[in-house]
Amino acid sequence: MDQDTLKMQVAAAALQSVSDHPDELLVLGIGTGSTAEHFIQGLKTIRHRVDTTVSSSERSASLLREMGFSVTDLNAVPRVDIYIDGADEANEQLHLIKGGGAALTREKIVAAVAERFICIADESKRVDTLGAFPLPVEVIPMARSHVARELVKLGGQPVWREGTITDNGNVILDVHGLNIASPIELERQINDMTGVVCNGLFALRPADELLLGTPEGVLRLTV
Repeated sequence: MDQDTLKMQVAAAALQSVSDHPDELLVLGIGTGSTAEHFIQGLKTIRHRVDTTVSSSERSASLLREMGFSVTDLNAVPRVDIYIDGADEANEQLHLIKGGGAALTREKIVAAVAERFICIADESKRVDTLGAFPLPVEVIPMARSHVARELVKLGGQPVWREGTITDNGNVILDVHGLNIASPIELERQINDMTGVVCNGLFALRPADELLLGTPEGVLRLTV
């Protein structure tokens, strides 16, 4: 079974979870990336359950509008019932690495507001220890070199993602070579660096549920 089929499988499972939610009309948070886009494509099947959406990226917002869904600024909604998004890595505690699509800051903001965060991914994203996927760090442009030097002190090898500007107007450093044994501690350490906007560790606010696409079906993990 190819990876794209697994992504469609978990997107369908997430749609079912949303459909089963007891509230009649939902404010849905929608993430960024290929798996999230499969979820967006399937939203038309539960259009009657969706009041409005909040998007973590301009690309996802554009796709939602093309399909006829309203996209509301996060500041204008009283709550986000469910946030659906993918991940680049996930461990058994449902700590995640996100940010391969450079939308990590907005993703983290929506996740922080959401009453429930459902992460959808194929089984290749499940790991014992985070860090094989380079950790994205969003940085104020003038602080790029300073932050890179600070990340080296943590044992990482930061690489500037040249040509990438986030929706917030910042740059991304991808940190290679980390073996992240304490995700919560590292998330705090990096966030405390002057010039860092956000980093791609979702450990302080992990997923509430992880749906993994496997050849045997969808595996549901909670903590």
